[in-house]
Amino acid sequence: MAPTERIVFVTVGTTKFEALVERVDSIELLHILRDKGYTRLIIQKGNGVYCPTKVVPKGQTKARTEGIDVEYFDYSPSLASYITSAALVISHAGSGSIFETLTAGVPLVVVPNPLLMDNHQVELGEQLAGMGHLVSATPDDLLEAVRQFDASRLLPYNKGDARAMVRIIDRQLGFSA
Repeated sequence: MAPTERIVFVTVGTTKFEALVERVDSIELLHILRDKGYTRLIIQKGNGVYCPTKVVPKGQTKARTEGIDVEYFDYSPSLASYITSAALVISHAGSGSIFETLTAGVPLVVVPNPLLMDNHQVELGEQLAGMGHLVSATPDDLLEAVRQFDASRLLPYNKGDARAMVRIIDRQLGFSA
């Protein structure tokens, strides 16, 4: 019987986040993933100019390197199937990517992009990490965060009910009594 495929999906969303893509383009990361039982690494690199060349030979988008199947691509109309098939997601800290992954029940390591205005990704990542739903890392400490990652220590995320907030907003705007 073939071993079960365990996928790590990396996403930068609709922007570019060169530091994250460069960091996951690492033979050391492949060794960490292999040692943790992962079998495949899929990188969604967005519109950045950097293309992985350490884990995939230059000019190719797929390879088997250090016992891990690796591939990368720019965009997909939907990332839902990548997220739901993953055993681990490593993502920029955009709210859409975070909540799609948490709602799918997939373990998550976020890497806030410090170059974005107002550091909203840092704040969101730290808040949800503090609540125990995910792990937050910088590009520089990502490999160590993955090495130490233990999904069993994460708390499940339960999607909230927005109806109370809608009632408050409606009341404030005069739409209801």
